[in-house]
Amino acid sequence: MNTVSTTTPSLDWHGPGARASERRSLTWHSLLWTLVFPKKRHRIALTVPGLFLMALAMGIGSAAYNTASNILFITLSLLLACLLLSGLLSWFNFMDLSWRLRPQGAWRAGHETLVTVEVRNGKRWLPTYSLWFELATQPRRIPEPEVPAGRELKMREILAAAEKHITRGRLDLRERIEPGGTVTLEWGVKPLRRGEARVELTSVGSLFPFGFLRKNLGTEALQPVLVWPAQIEYTWNGGKAAHSGAAGQRTSRAGAGDDLLALRRYQQGDSHRLIHWKASARLGRLMIRQFAAESHDGYVLCVDPAADLWPRPEQFELLCSLAGTLAEDLFATGRLRAVSLQGGAWREIRRLRDVEAWLDELARLEPVAVGARATSTAARTEVGAAPLKTNQNVITFAPEGARGVAAHVNGHKTASA
Repeated sequence: MNTVSTTTPSLDWHGPGARASERRSLTWHSLLWTLVFPKKRHRIALTVPGLFLMALAMGIGSAAYNTASNILFITLSLLLACLLLSGLLSWFNFMDLSWRLRPQGAWRAGHETLVTVEVRNGKRWLPTYSLWFELATQPRRIPEPEVPAGRELKMREILAAAEKHITRGRLDLRERIEPGGTVTLEWGVKPLRRGEARVELTSVGSLFPFGFLRKNLGTEALQPVLVWPAQIEYTWNGGKAAHSGAAGQRTSRAGAGDDLLALRRYQQGDSHRLIHWKASARLGRLMIRQFAAESHDGYVLCVDPAADLWPRPEQFELLCSLAGTLAEDLFATGRLRAVSLQGGAWREIRRLRDVEAWLDELARLEPVAVGARATSTAARTEVGAAPLKTNQNVITFAPEGARGVAAHVNGHKTASA
C-alpha cells in the first residue's frame, strides 16, 4: 500500500470509544451538558417525521390547554417522552463506538481501489444499530480553476470547480454490531488524478431508533495516500532503436549465457551435457552447471520535468503515465536496469520495491524551472553516482505534437503515446 504516513495503534482509532482509558466518570451534570451543548461537528437535526411529531405535539398541546382535557395532556406527554427517548437511545447507540480508516493496496489513477472502515463496539451489554459513514477523497492541493479573461469567478463557481476534484461516498451498516464486536465495511473508489491525495471519513450518522432525529458525528479520521500515474497504451518500436554489445551482460539470475553462475544438484529432466563431472566426482553426487543470464538490451529511463519542455499540463500527465507504464513493462521482461529523474544519478532497479519507489516519485513529480534542474554531467560525477558499467540504452522523453509524448533511444523513436 502506498500510504504516505503510518499511524500508531493508539491514534489509529477515532470516535467516542477510541480512548476509553481517558474517559471521565459519567455524571448527570456532564450528560445534560453534552446533550445541550454537543461537541464541535456533532449535529442533531429533526427529520421530516420528527418535524411532523413536533407539529402534532404543538397542536395537541394547544388543544389540551384550551379544553383542559386530561387525555390530551397524557397524549402530549407521551409524544414528548417519545422524542426524548429517541434522543437518549441515539446517544446510547454511539456510546463507546470507535472506527478507523484503512486504504488498501496501491492507488493508481483510473483504477478502482478499496478503502476499509473498521467499526468497533466497546459497549458490554448494548449492540449498535443503523449507522452510515460518509467518506471523501481529494487531492492534497486542489488545482485552481481557469479564470476567463476579463472576468472574476464567483464564490459559487469556485466551490463548484473544487467539488469536481472531490469524490464522495457513503457506506450503510445493514447489520447490528454485537457488544464487543467489530465490523469491516469496504468502499470502492477510483482516483481521477495522480499525485498526493487524502482520504477521510467526514462523518458518522444514524437515524436510530425511531427516525425522528438525525445525528451526525464529525470525525478526524484521515489518511494521506499517493496516487500513481495511470497505465496507458503505447506503441513500442524498441527493437529498431536498441543496440546490443558484442558480449552479453552478466546478471545475477539463471539463464543460458556463457558465464558460470553456480553449481546445483542434478534434477530429473536436466541435460546430461550440463553435468560438471569433476565436481560430481569430488562430492559423490551429480552436480549441474548453472549459467548466468545475458541481457543485451537493458534500458535506463531518464525523465526531465523541465517546465519549458512541458508547458502543457495534459502532456506532462501523459509523460508521467508513459514513464510509469514503461518502467513496469520493462521490469516485467527483465530489461529495466536503472532510472534517473531530473538529470540526477542513475538508480539501479533490482526488485519490485525499486519500481514502486519510482512510481512514488512520478506521483509527486511537478514541472520545475530551468534554474532548479541539476545538469546530468554534474550529477553523475558525484561520489557513488557513476552510471552503470553495462550496455545500456538510455530512454529520454520529448513532446510529440500538441498532445502526444515520444520516447527516444540514441536519437531513434522507441515508443509513443
